[in-house]
Amino acid sequence: MPTVRRTIVMIHPGGLGDVLLAVPAMARLRTRFPHHRLVLCAEDQIARLLLACRIIDAWTSVQGRACADLFAGADQVTGQVQTWLEGCDLAIGWMQDLDGKLSETLKALGVREVIVRSPFSTSIRATHQRDRFLEAINEASFDDAGDVLLATTELLHRLGRACLEAAGLSIGESLVVIHPGSGSAHKCVAPELLANVVVALQISGATPVILEGPADRDPVERVLQSCVTPPIVLKGLDVRTVAGVLAQARLFVGQDSGVTHMAGLMGVRTVALFGPTNPARWAPRGTHVTVVQATPCHCQSWGDVSRCEKKPCLEMSQEYLVALCLARMNHDRSSRNHANRPGERYGARG
Repeated sequence: MPTVRRTIVMIHPGGLGDVLLAVPAMARLRTRFPHHRLVLCAEDQIARLLLACRIIDAWTSVQGRACADLFAGADQVTGQVQTWLEGCDLAIGWMQDLDGKLSETLKALGVREVIVRSPFSTSIRATHQRDRFLEAINEASFDDAGDVLLATTELLHRLGRACLEAAGLSIGESLVVIHPGSGSAHKCVAPELLANVVVALQISGATPVILEGPADRDPVERVLQSCVTPPIVLKGLDVRTVAGVLAQARLFVGQDSGVTHMAGLMGVRTVALFGPTNPARWAPRGTHVTVVQATPCHCQSWGDVSRCEKKPCLEMSQEYLVALCLARMNHDRSSRNHANRPGERYGARG
Protein backbone atom coordinates (compact mmCIF):
# COMPACT_ATOMS: atom_id res chain seq x y z
CA MET A 1 0.00 0.00 0.00
CA PRO A 2 1.56 3.34 -1.08
CA THR A 3 2.62 5.77 1.63
CA VAL A 4 0.53 8.95 1.77
CA ARG A 5 2.79 12.01 1.66
CA ARG A 6 2.35 14.35 4.57
CA THR A 7 1.74 18.01 3.87
CA ILE A 8 2.92 21.55 4.53
CA VAL A 9 -0.09 23.88 4.23
CA MET A 10 0.34 27.61 3.55
CA ILE A 11 -2.38 30.27 3.63
CA HIS A 12 -1.75 33.59 1.88
CA PRO A 13 -4.70 35.90 1.08
CA GLY A 14 -2.62 38.60 -0.68
CA GLY A 15 -2.43 39.85 -4.25
CA LEU A 16 0.06 38.80 -6.92
CA GLY A 17 3.02 40.86 -5.75
CA ASP A 18 2.52 39.97 -2.08
CA VAL A 19 2.32 36.24 -2.80
CA LEU A 20 5.37 36.36 -5.08
CA LEU A 21 7.35 38.01 -2.29
CA ALA A 22 6.62 34.86 -0.25
CA VAL A 23 8.02 32.52 -2.93
CA PRO A 24 11.54 32.47 -1.39
CA ALA A 25 9.94 31.30 1.86
CA MET A 26 8.06 28.61 -0.04
CA ALA A 27 11.31 27.54 -1.71
CA ARG A 28 12.94 27.32 1.72
CA LEU A 29 10.10 25.09 2.92
CA ARG A 30 10.57 22.87 -0.15
CA THR A 31 14.24 22.44 0.81
CA ARG A 32 13.41 21.84 4.47
CA PHE A 33 10.63 19.34 3.74
CA PRO A 34 11.64 17.61 0.47
CA HIS A 35 9.29 14.64 0.94
CA HIS A 36 6.16 16.63 1.84
CA ARG A 37 3.45 17.99 -0.44
CA LEU A 38 3.35 21.79 -0.38
CA VAL A 39 -0.26 22.99 -0.41
CA LEU A 40 -1.24 26.64 -0.87
CA CYS A 41 -4.49 28.44 -0.12
CA ALA A 42 -4.35 31.59 -2.28
CA GLU A 43 -6.05 33.48 -5.10
CA ASP A 44 -6.82 31.12 -7.98
CA GLN A 45 -4.67 32.55 -10.78
CA ILE A 46 -1.67 33.04 -8.53
CA ALA A 47 -1.92 29.50 -7.20
CA ARG A 48 -2.18 28.09 -10.74
CA LEU A 49 1.02 29.95 -11.67
CA LEU A 50 2.93 28.58 -8.68
CA LEU A 51 1.66 25.08 -9.44
CA ALA A 52 2.81 25.43 -13.07
CA CYS A 53 6.23 26.60 -11.83
CA ARG A 54 6.39 23.64 -9.40
CA ILE A 55 6.67 25.88 -6.36
CA ILE A 56 3.67 24.05 -4.85
CA ASP A 57 2.07 20.63 -5.37
CA ALA A 58 -1.61 21.45 -4.78
CA TRP A 59 -3.84 24.41 -3.99
CA THR A 60 -7.29 25.58 -3.01
CA SER A 61 -8.89 28.97 -3.50
CA VAL A 62 -8.56 31.47 -0.67
CA GLN A 63 -11.91 32.87 -1.86
CA GLY A 64 -13.66 29.51 -1.71
CA ARG A 65 -15.82 27.89 0.92
CA ALA A 66 -13.12 25.38 1.90
CA CYS A 67 -10.74 28.12 3.03
CA ALA A 68 -13.50 30.19 4.66
CA ASP A 69 -14.43 27.20 6.81
CA LEU A 70 -11.01 27.37 8.47
CA PHE A 71 -12.24 30.44 10.30
CA ALA A 72 -15.51 28.79 11.37
CA GLY A 73 -14.13 25.96 13.50
CA ALA A 74 -12.72 22.47 13.02
CA ASP A 75 -16.15 20.86 12.75
CA GLN A 76 -16.83 22.92 9.60
CA VAL A 77 -13.74 21.76 7.70
CA THR A 78 -14.41 18.86 5.35
CA GLY A 79 -13.22 17.25 2.12
CA GLN A 80 -9.74 17.64 0.66
CA VAL A 81 -8.74 20.47 2.99
CA GLN A 82 -9.57 18.32 6.01
CA THR A 83 -7.47 15.48 4.58
CA TRP A 84 -4.53 17.80 3.94
CA LEU A 85 -4.64 19.21 7.45
CA GLU A 86 -5.05 15.86 9.19
CA GLY A 87 -1.75 14.82 7.57
CA CYS A 88 -0.04 18.18 8.07
CA ASP A 89 3.26 18.66 9.88
CA LEU A 90 3.35 22.46 9.51
CA ALA A 91 0.56 24.93 8.69
CA ILE A 92 1.43 28.56 8.02
CA GLY A 93 -0.86 31.56 7.81
CA TRP A 94 0.86 34.70 6.52
CA MET A 95 -1.85 36.91 7.96
CA GLN A 96 -3.32 38.32 11.14
CA ASP A 97 -5.32 36.06 13.44
CA LEU A 98 -6.55 38.54 16.02
CA ASP A 99 -9.05 36.23 17.72
CA GLY A 100 -6.88 33.12 17.34
CA LYS A 101 -9.66 31.23 15.53
CA LEU A 102 -7.51 30.10 12.60
CA SER A 103 -4.75 28.76 14.86
CA GLU A 104 -7.32 27.02 17.03
CA THR A 105 -8.93 25.31 14.04
CA LEU A 106 -5.62 24.15 12.58
CA LYS A 107 -4.49 22.66 15.89
CA ALA A 108 -7.86 20.98 16.46
CA LEU A 109 -7.54 19.23 13.10
CA GLY A 110 -4.26 17.66 14.19
CA VAL A 111 -1.65 19.91 12.58
CA ARG A 112 1.62 19.23 14.38
CA GLU A 113 2.99 22.79 14.22
CA VAL A 114 1.05 26.00 13.52
CA ILE A 115 2.52 29.43 12.67
CA VAL A 116 0.09 32.28 11.98
CA ARG A 117 1.99 35.54 11.67
CA SER A 118 1.67 38.52 9.37
CA PRO A 119 4.83 39.72 7.58
CA PHE A 120 3.69 43.21 8.59
CA SER A 121 4.03 42.37 12.28
CA THR A 122 5.95 45.05 14.20
CA SER A 123 7.94 42.30 15.92
CA ILE A 124 9.65 41.33 12.66
CA ARG A 125 13.05 43.00 12.23
CA ALA A 126 13.98 42.18 8.61
CA THR A 127 13.89 45.05 6.12
CA HIS A 128 13.01 43.48 2.77
CA GLN A 129 9.50 42.08 2.52
CA ARG A 130 10.63 38.70 1.22
CA ASP A 131 12.91 38.37 4.26
CA ARG A 132 9.98 39.34 6.47
CA PHE A 133 8.01 36.37 5.09
CA LEU A 134 10.97 34.16 6.00
CA GLU A 135 11.31 35.63 9.49
CA ALA A 136 7.58 35.17 10.04
CA ILE A 137 8.14 31.39 9.85
CA ASN A 138 11.39 31.52 11.83
CA GLU A 139 13.67 31.09 8.81
CA ALA A 140 16.85 33.05 8.08
CA SER A 141 17.04 35.62 5.30
CA PHE A 142 17.60 34.44 1.75
CA ASP A 143 21.33 34.54 1.05
CA ASP A 144 21.41 34.61 -2.76
CA ALA A 145 19.41 37.61 -3.97
CA GLY A 146 19.81 36.55 -7.62
CA ASP A 147 18.26 33.09 -7.53
CA VAL A 148 15.75 32.31 -10.29
CA LEU A 149 12.84 30.85 -8.38
CA LEU A 150 10.05 30.70 -10.97
CA ALA A 151 11.09 28.08 -13.51
CA THR A 152 9.32 28.66 -16.82
CA THR A 153 8.04 25.21 -17.66
CA GLU A 154 6.97 24.02 -21.10
CA LEU A 155 3.33 24.77 -20.25
CA LEU A 156 4.16 28.43 -19.67
CA HIS A 157 6.29 28.63 -22.79
CA ARG A 158 3.46 27.14 -24.83
CA LEU A 159 0.97 29.68 -23.46
CA GLY A 160 3.37 32.55 -24.12
CA ARG A 161 4.18 31.46 -27.67
CA ALA A 162 0.50 31.04 -28.52
CA CYS A 163 -0.29 34.51 -27.18
CA LEU A 164 2.50 36.18 -29.12
CA GLU A 165 1.68 34.36 -32.36
CA ALA A 166 -1.99 35.33 -32.02
CA ALA A 167 -0.86 38.95 -31.68
CA GLY A 168 1.05 38.76 -34.97
CA LEU A 169 4.55 38.34 -33.59
CA SER A 170 7.07 35.99 -35.15
CA ILE A 171 10.34 34.42 -34.06
CA GLY A 172 13.13 36.84 -33.18
CA GLU A 173 15.30 37.94 -30.28
CA SER A 174 14.20 41.49 -29.54
CA LEU A 175 10.98 41.37 -27.51
CA VAL A 176 10.69 44.00 -24.77
CA VAL A 177 7.64 43.86 -22.49
CA ILE A 178 6.53 47.16 -20.94
CA HIS A 179 3.87 47.34 -18.23
CA PRO A 180 2.68 50.94 -17.66
CA GLY A 181 0.30 50.14 -14.79
CA SER A 182 0.35 49.16 -11.14
CA GLY A 183 -2.00 48.61 -8.23
CA SER A 184 -2.04 52.37 -7.67
CA ALA A 185 -1.66 55.29 -10.07
CA HIS A 186 0.40 57.00 -7.35
CA LYS A 187 3.19 54.46 -7.96
CA CYS A 188 3.44 55.05 -11.72
CA VAL A 189 5.75 57.24 -13.79
CA ALA A 190 4.10 59.38 -16.48
CA PRO A 191 2.99 57.20 -19.43
CA GLU A 192 4.59 59.73 -21.79
CA LEU A 193 7.97 58.83 -20.28
CA LEU A 194 7.40 55.18 -21.17
CA ALA A 195 6.29 56.23 -24.66
CA ASN A 196 9.75 57.72 -25.19
CA VAL A 197 11.25 54.38 -24.18
CA VAL A 198 8.98 52.63 -26.69
CA VAL A 199 10.06 54.95 -29.51
CA ALA A 200 13.76 54.54 -28.71
CA LEU A 201 13.40 50.75 -28.61
CA GLN A 202 11.61 50.74 -31.96
CA ILE A 203 14.37 52.86 -33.52
CA SER A 204 16.98 50.45 -32.15
CA GLY A 205 15.27 47.53 -33.89
CA ALA A 206 13.65 46.00 -30.81
CA THR A 207 10.00 45.01 -30.58
CA PRO A 208 8.34 46.63 -27.58
CA VAL A 209 4.91 45.34 -26.60
CA ILE A 210 2.61 46.82 -23.97
CA LEU A 211 1.07 44.67 -21.26
CA GLU A 212 -2.37 45.88 -20.16
CA GLY A 213 -3.89 44.59 -16.94
CA PRO A 214 -7.50 45.05 -15.77
CA ALA A 215 -6.81 48.51 -14.28
CA ASP A 216 -4.27 49.75 -16.83
CA ARG A 217 -6.47 51.14 -19.61
CA ASP A 218 -5.76 54.84 -18.98
CA PRO A 219 -1.94 54.67 -18.81
CA VAL A 220 -1.86 52.31 -21.79
CA GLU A 221 -3.97 54.71 -23.86
CA ARG A 222 -1.68 57.59 -22.95
CA VAL A 223 1.38 55.59 -24.02
CA LEU A 224 -0.22 54.76 -27.36
CA GLN A 225 -1.28 58.37 -28.00
CA SER A 226 2.34 59.50 -27.59
CA CYS A 227 3.78 56.97 -30.07
CA VAL A 228 4.04 57.63 -33.81
CA THR A 229 3.91 53.87 -34.38
CA PRO A 230 1.78 52.43 -31.55
CA PRO A 231 3.14 49.09 -30.29
CA ILE A 232 1.08 45.93 -29.99
CA VAL A 233 -0.93 45.73 -26.76
CA LEU A 234 -1.42 42.40 -24.98
CA LYS A 235 -4.46 42.56 -22.72
CA GLY A 236 -6.86 40.27 -20.93
CA LEU A 237 -4.14 37.72 -20.21
CA ASP A 238 -4.29 35.33 -17.29
CA VAL A 239 -1.30 35.24 -14.95
CA ARG A 240 0.21 32.07 -16.43
CA THR A 241 0.12 33.52 -19.95
CA VAL A 242 1.79 36.71 -18.70
CA ALA A 243 4.57 34.52 -17.29
CA GLY A 244 4.82 32.72 -20.62
CA VAL A 245 5.18 36.02 -22.47
CA LEU A 246 7.82 37.23 -20.02
CA ALA A 247 9.75 34.02 -20.63
CA GLN A 248 10.23 35.11 -24.25
CA ALA A 249 11.36 38.65 -23.39
CA ARG A 250 14.84 40.09 -23.64
CA LEU A 251 13.86 42.92 -21.29
CA PHE A 252 10.98 43.91 -19.02
CA VAL A 253 10.21 47.49 -17.95
CA GLY A 254 7.58 48.04 -15.29
CA GLN A 255 6.39 49.92 -12.21
CA ASP A 256 6.26 48.61 -8.65
CA SER A 257 3.74 45.87 -9.43
CA GLY A 258 3.11 42.15 -9.16
CA VAL A 259 4.18 41.64 -12.79
CA THR A 260 7.52 43.31 -12.06
CA HIS A 261 8.04 40.89 -9.17
CA MET A 262 7.16 38.03 -11.50
CA ALA A 263 9.77 39.14 -14.05
CA GLY A 264 12.36 39.44 -11.28
CA LEU A 265 11.67 35.96 -9.91
CA MET A 266 11.87 34.50 -13.43
CA GLY A 267 15.33 35.95 -14.01
CA VAL A 268 14.17 38.26 -16.80
CA ARG A 269 16.39 41.33 -17.24
CA THR A 270 14.24 43.94 -15.50
CA VAL A 271 14.11 47.73 -15.16
CA ALA A 272 11.90 48.37 -12.12
CA LEU A 273 10.52 51.91 -11.73
CA PHE A 274 9.96 52.96 -8.13
CA GLY A 275 8.53 56.13 -6.61
CA PRO A 276 6.78 56.40 -3.23
CA THR A 277 7.39 52.80 -2.20
CA ASN A 278 10.77 52.01 -0.65
CA PRO A 279 12.92 49.85 -2.97
CA ALA A 280 14.93 48.61 0.00
CA ARG A 281 11.79 46.86 1.20
CA TRP A 282 9.76 46.20 -1.94
CA ALA A 283 11.97 45.97 -5.04
CA PRO A 284 12.69 42.67 -6.79
CA ARG A 285 16.17 41.35 -5.99
CA GLY A 286 19.00 40.16 -8.19
CA THR A 287 21.81 41.38 -10.44
CA HIS A 288 19.44 41.12 -13.41
CA VAL A 289 17.19 43.80 -11.83
CA THR A 290 17.91 47.53 -12.13
CA VAL A 291 15.84 49.73 -9.81
CA VAL A 292 15.24 53.34 -10.84
CA GLN A 293 13.91 56.02 -8.50
CA ALA A 294 14.22 59.75 -9.16
CA THR A 295 14.67 60.74 -5.51
CA PRO A 296 13.81 59.01 -2.23
CA CYS A 297 10.19 59.67 -1.25
CA HIS A 298 9.77 61.85 1.85
CA CYS A 299 6.02 61.30 2.33
CA GLN A 300 5.25 59.97 5.80
CA SER A 301 2.07 58.06 4.90
CA TRP A 302 0.11 56.80 1.91
CA GLY A 303 -2.30 59.68 2.51
CA ASP A 304 0.61 62.08 2.04
CA VAL A 305 1.51 60.26 -1.18
CA SER A 306 -2.00 60.62 -2.56
CA ARG A 307 -1.98 64.35 -1.77
CA CYS A 308 1.47 64.94 -3.26
CA GLU A 309 0.95 66.51 -6.68
CA LYS A 310 4.50 66.85 -8.00
CA LYS A 311 5.79 63.43 -6.87
CA PRO A 312 9.50 64.20 -7.39
CA CYS A 313 10.30 60.56 -6.62
CA LEU A 314 8.78 59.67 -10.02
CA GLU A 315 10.23 62.52 -12.08
CA MET A 316 12.95 60.51 -13.79
CA SER A 317 15.22 61.81 -16.52
CA GLN A 318 13.87 60.80 -19.92
CA GLU A 319 17.39 60.61 -21.39
CA TYR A 320 18.67 58.49 -18.52
CA LEU A 321 15.78 56.03 -18.62
CA VAL A 322 15.96 55.60 -22.40
CA ALA A 323 19.74 55.06 -22.28
CA LEU A 324 19.39 52.61 -19.40
CA CYS A 325 16.73 50.51 -21.15
CA LEU A 326 18.76 50.36 -24.36
CA ALA A 327 21.87 49.36 -22.40
CA ARG A 328 20.05 46.66 -20.44
CA MET A 329 18.45 45.29 -23.60
CA ASN A 330 21.85 44.93 -25.23
CA HIS A 331 23.58 43.54 -22.17
CA ASP A 332 25.57 40.37 -22.73
CA ARG A 333 22.95 37.61 -22.65
CA SER A 334 25.47 35.04 -21.49
CA SER A 335 24.72 36.16 -17.94
CA ARG A 336 21.08 35.09 -18.28
CA ASN A 337 19.93 31.69 -17.09
CA HIS A 338 19.20 30.09 -20.49
CA ALA A 339 18.51 26.73 -18.87
CA ASN A 340 15.50 28.31 -17.21
CA ARG A 341 14.31 29.88 -20.45
CA PRO A 342 14.64 27.38 -23.32
CA GLY A 343 13.30 27.85 -26.82
CA GLU A 344 12.69 30.78 -29.08
CA ARG A 345 12.39 34.53 -28.64
CA TYR A 346 10.02 36.82 -30.50
CA GLY A 347 10.29 39.90 -32.68
CA ALA A 348 8.02 41.82 -35.03
CA ARG A 349 6.69 40.21 -38.18
CA GLY A 350 7.77 41.90 -41.41
